[in-house]
Amino acid sequence: MAIKITDECINCGACEPECPNNAIYEGGVEWAITDGTSVKGTYVLMDGTIVEADAKNAPIATDTYFISPSKCTECQGFHEEPQCASVCPVDCCISDEMYVETVEALLEKKAKLHL
Repeated sequence: MAIKITDECINCGACEPECPNNAIYEGGVEWAITDGTSVKGTYVLMDGTIVEADAKNAPIATDTYFISPSKCTECQGFHEEPQCASVCPVDCCISDEMYVETVEALLEKKAKLHL
């Protein structure tokens, strides 16, 4: 299950540097699969859309930090717990019920992001 940032976010930015997949972005910032990963060519997003890995995608949120579910692995293969949640001072990094994934699927996603 990917992690999401709720509207309670205070925009402190503590989470962003902790993400091993560079899946966290400041509100209003375009994002790309290649940001902080080794992906080249095309990539299938969580919603099934096929994009060029270096294509800039529209921000998921404009007022608060956000996490790209297509890049979030809940830190599987890197840490024992999601680092964004562990450093968030207001506990607004929570499981995203829209993107339920098994540990195996998260590890597979990690392998695709970091060849």
